[in-house]
Amino acid sequence: MKLVLIKPNIGRREHSLYVDEGRMEPLQLGILAALTPRDVEIVMYDDRMEEIPYDEGADLVAITVETFTARRGYEISKAYRERGIPTVMGGMHVMLLPEEVKNHADSIMIGDAENLWPQLIEDFKRGQLKKEYRGEQPLIPQKSIITRRDIFEGKGYLPITLLQFSRGCKYHCNFCASTAYFKGNHYCRDVQDVVREIKSQKRKLLFFVDDNIVADFEKAKALFTALIPLKVKWVSQGSMDMLEDQELMELMVKSGCLGLVIGFESINEENLEYAAKGANRKRALDHYKKEIQELRKWGLQTWAAFTLGYDGDTKESIIETCKFAIENKFCFAAFNILMPYPNTPLYAKLQEEGRLLYGGNWWLHEDYRFNHAAFIPQNLSPEDLTEVSFWCRRAFNSPWSIFKRALEPHTNLRNPYRFFTYLIYNPLFRKEVFKKQSMRFGLKEAEKING
Repeated sequence: MKLVLIKPNIGRREHSLYVDEGRMEPLQLGILAALTPRDVEIVMYDDRMEEIPYDEGADLVAITVETFTARRGYEISKAYRERGIPTVMGGMHVMLLPEEVKNHADSIMIGDAENLWPQLIEDFKRGQLKKEYRGEQPLIPQKSIITRRDIFEGKGYLPITLLQFSRGCKYHCNFCASTAYFKGNHYCRDVQDVVREIKSQKRKLLFFVDDNIVADFEKAKALFTALIPLKVKWVSQGSMDMLEDQELMELMVKSGCLGLVIGFESINEENLEYAAKGANRKRALDHYKKEIQELRKWGLQTWAAFTLGYDGDTKESIIETCKFAIENKFCFAAFNILMPYPNTPLYAKLQEEGRLLYGGNWWLHEDYRFNHAAFIPQNLSPEDLTEVSFWCRRAFNSPWSIFKRALEPHTNLRNPYRFFTYLIYNPLFRKEVFKKQSMRFGLKEAEKING
């Protein structure tokens, strides 16, 4: 039996294919490969950087689907099904909209695949593939499962190993698709399984793709303690409240943490209340002054994530957010338009208020473009929100801003390694900002795939 694993692209630029130069290993496919019985031949294709050879043949194709890649994922599935090859789809978008995805695949996996994937493969071998599998999230994820990384070889990924310690987050931000997926729960792997996985590969630079690696302080401390003798360097995502625990921060730094993606979201308390971002509300009163000083004290290079388009936002407040990010010399920053992901509280609210654009299913609409507003904001037009958000990305990633931010002495100039990392990745992300803006979802011209 031959199994093909597919990571879809977002889509294409207007006149050419898009190659993601900042692409990282598709971790979920490496885990799926590890769950697959060893007698199954596995091939993986990454649509972000290579053509998919549909005519090479396969017995079964598995496609991981996120909301941004749904349209392209459906195109890929259709191409295989037209050749008589069945497809199965899984991933976050399948959990959010299973009835939609069913229209584009022979089978779907709703939720976590760990307990059911071997059964799905066995059902397929017997000619008894079900239309739907509904997996339960294991209390201890990826138990004794080491990601198969041989399928990543030769794909040109960034030289950083992706892995996971935990899934989900304890907070309930109303815009978050992950919160909808994990229902506000947080699950942690066995620390020794994580250690074994790190030792199973050669790199010393790691990216824990956790939604919030410090959601459980005590379990995070156990992980960080175990990382110290491994002498690795790592990044992940975290929340502001970690700064309240001195021991946690000491262990984090000793374990090799270079920095974290932190959801600042907004410098406006009203916006944070709207988003149900409880961990940040009081901290925004003085524009996170104390927290930023603390992050610098620990030497952490911060990737500040901001969300733009809340009801309290204006064009002027959004510009002020960008200036705040530049003045505080964050290593990186993301300026994301507030996105109404399906089946989130935010989506339901905007739908009830009649403020959704593109018929509500922006992820499939042929007129939607990446990084454009998909709803009607309160204090500015959708076009103005799209324009000012792109202005923030251009300004923050301008050559002058990159130079100015490089001079932060406690983080970016802390040592040659930190400075080298800053100089390598900032121009790369600048390039990707311009390449991705306004990209069309999918690759085919205005094909009707709603269904």
